[in-house]
Amino acid sequence: MTDSRRTLRVLLIRSAAVATAAALLASCASNDRPRADLAASRVTTIGVNSYLWRASLETLSFMPLVQTDSNGGVIVTDWYANPSNPSERVKVTVSILDQDLRADALRVAASRQVAQAGAWVDAPVQAATVQKLEDIILTKARDLRRSAVRG
Repeated sequence: MTDSRRTLRVLLIRSAAVATAAALLASCASNDRPRADLAASRVTTIGVNSYLWRASLETLSFMPLVQTDSNGGVIVTDWYANPSNPSERVKVTVSILDQDLRADALRVAASRQVAQAGAWVDAPVQAATVQKLEDIILTKARDLRRSAVRG
């Protein structure tokens, strides 16, 4: 999907969300209020799925954050070196692409560097590492949603 198509899709989704919110507010004027599903996959006051957003922040909470944009759905960490392996560091970017709680609404990218001769040198990141991080975030997001349904 091209950037312009993705931007158009996001704008359409947001327009639909605003229209839905306006309709819900209009219905509040009557005594016949619809029952809200507070655990719906699209419950959000931010621009992206709130369960994916919270799960991403919780998953990356041990890393220093450089940028968080809840409307754009972007989380960027600073370089993080595990104290047990200080000669290696990683940086993670999480992008939440949709308001729905779906696997394809989440994209994780990671960069890795290793110390060589006193300088940081780019090194490959195993695809399994990024996949595992995505799985952790998605599982946590689903757990948050299940808790909201039961709660």
